[in-house]
Amino acid sequence: MVRPYQFYFNQQTAANNFFQSNINIENANELAIAEFDTMVEKLRAHQIKVKVIQDSQNPSTPDSIFPNNWVSTHIDGTLCFYPMYAENRRAERKSSVINFLQSNYKIQNTLDLTDLEKQGKFLEGTGSMVLDQQNKIAYGCLSERLDKQAFNYWCDKMQFKPISFKAVDDKVQPIYHTNVMMCMGNEFVVICLDSIPNENEKQMLLDSFKQTHKEVIEISQDQLNHFAGNMLQVFDIAEKPHLIMSEQAYQSLHTAQLKSLEKYNPIISISIPTIEALGGGSTRCMMAEIYLSPA
Repeated sequence: MVRPYQFYFNQQTAANNFFQSNINIENANELAIAEFDTMVEKLRAHQIKVKVIQDSQNPSTPDSIFPNNWVSTHIDGTLCFYPMYAENRRAERKSSVINFLQSNYKIQNTLDLTDLEKQGKFLEGTGSMVLDQQNKIAYGCLSERLDKQAFNYWCDKMQFKPISFKAVDDKVQPIYHTNVMMCMGNEFVVICLDSIPNENEKQMLLDSFKQTHKEVIEISQDQLNHFAGNMLQVFDIAEKPHLIMSEQAYQSLHTAQLKSLEKYNPIISISIPTIEALGGGSTRCMMAEIYLSPA
């Protein structure tokens, strides 16, 4: 997780992130940092290992709090760097984070797709893709932040099966990141099926979930708007699963949905209203999982 130095509304990402709200929040930066620190404390209280890297002042990176868009790590020792849509987000690829990973973990190879930015092709990490790590399947909704060619190239290199589709919000605008409408757990998937207009694509996804033995837990467009798709299943030091979501997401869910989720993992909900409002992202976006072996 990257602790922000300066968090504020990013005009460049607002072009296609319709979850951002350009509202005036007094002391927004201080509030966002406090929300971040509370989240880290809460995760650690549940015996979840969290590595925190402090963001630097220069260059100014308002979205550094969402590292999973530009970097991912993998069980085979691969470190991936991704092409980013917003120019000012490309500066998030800071040496402090890269050096930390290289110094503390065994990296076997690097897959760097950042050159695709010159061609106007983007693939924003595990924001734009939702990965089924067990079955080596990558799910991606097509948008300005997920180019199909880049997605297929990544899947070919990483030996994942690509499944791409179109998803829209309740105003029929393309959903910018797959991880706002879908969350993959070991034994379940949370998904807003109403966001997928094409019936064949919807069936293709359901068939894939059935083949991989995932219980489908549906959420509505309204729940999606409250970040109920933006969850992440993480594992504590005893390898027990926990489901991380925001307080806003938790409050939007019905009793039956919560019961379905709690069959598989306890829920940890965290209040991050400032980060959600100005950043247009939630808890899942704030965590970049480390699958690498320690050095």
